[in-house]
Amino acid sequence: MEYVKNNSQQLIELAHYKMPFGKYKGKYLISLPEPYLVWFQQKGFPDGKLGNLLKAMLEIKINGLEELIYKIQKDFPLN
Repeated sequence: MEYVKNNSQQLIELAHYKMPFGKYKGKYLISLPEPYLVWFQQKGFPDGKLGNLLKAMLEIKINGLEELIYKIQKDFPLN
């Protein structure tokens, strides 16, 4: 979770980031099923920001912290 470590702005971005392609295009990363994230892990995450965000989201889901992301979405809405 190196991408979100000690950076609240990046955590807010993670909470509001949407999948840019594929079957789940336009869905918040928090909405992606865990098996889909595990598949990415097995096949290799994309390079760059998206890959880092997907890795972070997988860690959040594995550790049962989804409510944290939903709270951030609610408390820090994008205008």
